[in-house]
Amino acid sequence: MFNINNLKELMLHYTEPLIRLAYYYVKDLQAAEDIVQEVFIKFYHNENGYEERGELKAFLTTMTVNKSKDYLKSWTYKKVQLQNKIFPSANTRNKDELVKKDERAIIGEAILELPLKQREVLIYFYFNEMTIAEVSHILSVPEGTVKTRLRRSKDLLRGKLKGIEWEVLLNE
Repeated sequence: MFNINNLKELMLHYTEPLIRLAYYYVKDLQAAEDIVQEVFIKFYHNENGYEERGELKAFLTTMTVNKSKDYLKSWTYKKVQLQNKIFPSANTRNKDELVKKDERAIIGEAILELPLKQREVLIYFYFNEMTIAEVSHILSVPEGTVKTRLRRSKDLLRGKLKGIEWEVLLNE
């Protein structure tokens, strides 16, 4: 069945999505990492519980969801919540890097779907931090054209990103 090398391969493949899933439940990166670690330990020690009837990813996902729900019911979680209410830290909002990375990837994909004229103006202006005059010079178009393309690209991007819930980037 599964040996330690197979487990390492599974962990490399599934760790990040499982941590992300656990984080969406518990909203604490450290706890999410602990939950996923427990899932892999339990999977390794109880490999007889997994029957190859379905997809392994679904099995690990179910285990992660169940462990996350168990954590939310646990005294440890309630104690941490109570401590956070009594002794609030200076930065109460833990900004998760995985969620931030996902949100940036969504924006990046939406930018890549834009037409070239709108995409290049956005990239020069926002990512390369160039002025409108510099962008105008590079593209050999009037400044008014750069402003129009920039406005149109923002409108197109806004339409593509409408309806998405932002956890981290919107609150920075």
